[in-house]
Amino acid sequence: MDGDDHLAPSFRDGVNGFFPLRDMRLSDKILAAFHQACDEADYQVADQLLRTLEMVLTRQQVDPSANSRRNMDSLVEAHERLWQLRHPI
Repeated sequence: MDGDDHLAPSFRDGVNGFFPLRDMRLSDKILAAFHQACDEADYQVADQLLRTLEMVLTRQQVDPSANSRRNMDSLVEAHERLWQLRHPI
């Protein structure tokens, strides 16, 4: 399993497999930082980043586009990842 499998495809499509940070949306940067915090087992920071991501996504205009759906899917997946890390089987 590649260490970057949890990243959304958009993170892996740029030059050398990743987009430069300046070309990423704020929500994508926060999501990347969230996953890094999870990778480092810093769940308190991951939780705060997840709350920040929720704030950013809910402030954006409601758009019925696929992009809006992808944002919400990413948010749900992030919540699930943090829950699973905090509640290992």
